Amino acid sequence: MNDDVLRTIEQRVLWLATAIVHHANRVRPNPGGLKVGGHQASSASMVTIMTALWFEHLRREDRVSVKPHASPVLHAINHLLGELDARYLTTLREFGGLQSYPSRSKDPDPVDYSTGSVGIGATAPIWGALARRYVKAGGADARSADAPRWGRQYSLVGDAELDEGACWEAVLDPMVSELGEVVWIVDLNRQSLDRVVPNIGATRLQGMFDAAGWQVLTVKYGALLEELFTRPGGDALRTRIDEMPNPEYQRLLRCTPDQLRERVPDGDEKLAALIADLDDATLHAAIRNLGGHDLSALRTAFAAIDDTRPTVVFAYTVKGHGLASEGHPQNHSSLLTAEQFAELAEAVGTDPDAPWEPLPAGPAAQLCAEVAERLHREPVAVAAVPDLPADIGRTPSGTATTQAALGRALLDLTRAAPAAAKRVVTLCPDVSSSTNLGGWVNKVGVWAAREQVDWFADDPETILHWRERPDGQHLELGIAETNLVGLLGELGATWSRWGEPLLPIGVLYDPFVERALEPWSFGMYAGGQSILVGTPSGVALAPEGGAHQSITTPSVGLEQPGCTSYEPAFAIDVEWSLLASLAQLGRPGGRSAYLRLSTRPVDQSLAAVPADPAARERRRRQVVAGAYPLRRAAGAPAVTIAVMGAVVPEALAAAERLEAQGHACDVVCVTSAGLVFDAVQARAGRPPEVSGAAADTWVLDAAFPARRAAPLVTVLDGHPHTLAFLAGINRVPAAHLGVSRFGQSGDLESVFRHHGLDADSIVGAALDVVE
Repeated sequence: MNDDVLRTIEQRVLWLATAIVHHANRVRPNPGGLKVGGHQASSASMVTIMTALWFEHLRREDRVSVKPHASPVLHAINHLLGELDARYLTTLREFGGLQSYPSRSKDPDPVDYSTGSVGIGATAPIWGALARRYVKAGGADARSADAPRWGRQYSLVGDAELDEGACWEAVLDPMVSELGEVVWIVDLNRQSLDRVVPNIGATRLQGMFDAAGWQVLTVKYGALLEELFTRPGGDALRTRIDEMPNPEYQRLLRCTPDQLRERVPDGDEKLAALIADLDDATLHAAIRNLGGHDLSALRTAFAAIDDTRPTVVFAYTVKGHGLASEGHPQNHSSLLTAEQFAELAEAVGTDPDAPWEPLPAGPAAQLCAEVAERLHREPVAVAAVPDLPADIGRTPSGTATTQAALGRALLDLTRAAPAAAKRVVTLCPDVSSSTNLGGWVNKVGVWAAREQVDWFADDPETILHWRERPDGQHLELGIAETNLVGLLGELGATWSRWGEPLLPIGVLYDPFVERALEPWSFGMYAGGQSILVGTPSGVALAPEGGAHQSITTPSVGLEQPGCTSYEPAFAIDVEWSLLASLAQLGRPGGRSAYLRLSTRPVDQSLAAVPADPAARERRRRQVVAGAYPLRRAAGAPAVTIAVMGAVVPEALAAAERLEAQGHACDVVCVTSAGLVFDAVQARAGRPPEVSGAAADTWVLDAAFPARRAAPLVTVLDGHPHTLAFLAGINRVPAAHLGVSRFGQSGDLESVFRHHGLDADSIVGAALDVVE
């Protein structure tokens, strides 16, 4: 590869990335006066790395996650490759334009991974690699150590991003050490948002990656410095740069040549003699000649990547390299002035008044055309998910929990719809047995790239059989919820990445949904469609105590964009809501779902599932739409109890007692507060959250008909505000019961009484609103 041609492209990428931010802040009208922002310096530190990667090393099958603040560099490269029209270059952070950070779902040009939430974009390619291996399970590719045959997964990571715990949770997971297609390139510019980081600890970071089984490559110095190191006094120069603190080095980047001649030697005569022989231009260039800005050094490092294990490349860079703000400790969000912008234009040979002019005909333009051809991807043809039943047809009896009903429904699916069931993949953070997935795991096996020996296969006392093989459908990660939902999001995106839809279900303890929420939400933002199951939930997990009793998760499910939440009360409700949620996965316009399940045993006869087929189907539709009448008084009700989830027995018991006192009572079972709220919004003429679909407003007439309007009591094993909006449907007086304090250990009766979820509390609240 001709480095002169690459340097021409590198300079044009630097110019375009800088100009994109400059136009958004200095040129485009801003009548509101709000700061637009952008990151010229953070982009500049990545220009050489990304130029080398895209224009020399990437292949069509590779995927790249770009650090958030380098999004202008990605857009500049996509423009040079013909993937982004020039009209978008003026739209950074404009409504409908280029997003603030790379967005797979919202940007107009190709983006492999959405980034912006620190640590999540960095780790996404790890889970993307695992998801692709799962899709290829059973084939030669899945068992081959030659992972790049199906594409490397690159992460371009800022060094400060390694402060984020999500990075280390992913790096240390045992599954990751075998992913030879994973390559992280760390932009080691030693600056964060506020300052020069005094002790970035590169050696310590390198040791941590090495201990986790990663190949560690370091690109520290460029060709100019390496040549100077060979001269007399060169060893002293290397030692001086190696040992000086980060802030001191950064200060040298702001020095004149005369100041460098004074500061660098630090009393070393040999070093002073070496520097004395250098002209000003060479000295100025040498002090900033780091490996992350040297095409040859990067080429050597990329050629050394070992594809049998994950690799991290530490590329030393200068933040703001090539800009007037180069190396300044507060350059993170700084902008070039108009004068500095004009100076940059002169330095790179462009016109500040015509910033988007294409490259002139010649070798650089020709290389762009060749790379565009090499990297061009045809649109992915998405396979259809096999048909899923809406109702398997079984009516649960006896006493059961909604948690156990999940495993039962999955097993039933393998018989009722085996082709669809083969698309299901479940994940757990080491809680398969305690969340009742043992039967499912025994049935479908555990996924592994290569079949493993099951040393307990002949042990008659082993109940959960851990059979690991390439056709397994369960994935077990360590106890790190961030990893779980990161992989869940990527498994939910295989339909759009590879054309192979999966039906991924992640199961974790409900109190930890909030810990996992940010990466799961980000996965949905990036187009991943999946089901998250939180179980066990609420204070119904009585003996476990406060730390394991979730309170706010019903609100989380109600408010999460791109997600339908369900809290079923009965086993049949679990089956119907699960099947409806699965039917929304793996396709354009699909949605994720959150199911909040309980370990509270409930008499299934209380569900009163209609025996008549038409009536049963009517009930199913109501369950899936968000609510259904569970008990109707003979005449007009004096009060309505709206109940969700595990406290249905208490609501029904309270209704019986109210009837005995002469207060006719309806009981409505809410299965999805979010869907009912969407219906309320739609009835009022406001667009529902459900994208691309009309909300089921009919469910309001089915569950809360105006003709039966009565004072209302809402109750759930969660924060009471979740159902408080129901009073507005028919504008009735209301009381709202739920949990707004940390939980307590104890028996279920004592805990429910403590939180006001028992039948006495419900009766008392009902009497307050009717009298």
